[in-house]
Amino acid sequence: MIVGVTGGIGSGKSAVTGMLEELGIIVVDADLASRIIVEPGKPALDIIVRHFGAEFLLPNGALNRALLRSHIFSDDSARLWLEQLTHPLIGEEIQRQLRNSKSVYTILSSPLLLETHQKELTDCIVVVDIPEPMQIERTVKRDNNNAAQIEKIMAVQISRSERRNHADYIIDNSNSLTDLRLEVARLHQNLLLKSAEEHTLDKS
Repeated sequence: MIVGVTGGIGSGKSAVTGMLEELGIIVVDADLASRIIVEPGKPALDIIVRHFGAEFLLPNGALNRALLRSHIFSDDSARLWLEQLTHPLIGEEIQRQLRNSKSVYTILSSPLLLETHQKELTDCIVVVDIPEPMQIERTVKRDNNNAAQIEKIMAVQISRSERRNHADYIIDNSNSLTDLRLEVARLHQNLLLKSAEEHTLDKS
């Protein structure tokens, strides 16, 4: 069983998936897959540099992700071009990792799960949810970014209400870390039961 985990920027997806990893669940992270496909030596990196210019490389030859992020969120055509290049490659890397997973269920963690075809890979969807002002506040503290940049990123993600409407499970991460651990523990038990039920149905 594949469980999609998503949420807006700063919602705490990584905290939730980290807790599930501690419980022995394998997490396939779309953000990590997006880094793998543009590593030095990979074809996608050469294509990006040819398109945007050598200034998008760091001195060590790696992609300057911060500069690229800033650029694409101020230029819609650049963002669309990059998405058309990278989304199929990210999808291939995600599917490779999902095939290799051996845990009782597998998490697919992705900030753009609901905006892309990635949702079609999942059997159910978990949304990590916090109010939008809290998203901005937490992300400013975490990334040392300005609020305007974060609002641009939020603008290209689906709305909070739409995200919640897609959810099979909602994790409220607006309270303490202790509260979050309790919510994740309940989620884990529910997913174990759901996985066992699906396994039984498959056998029958």
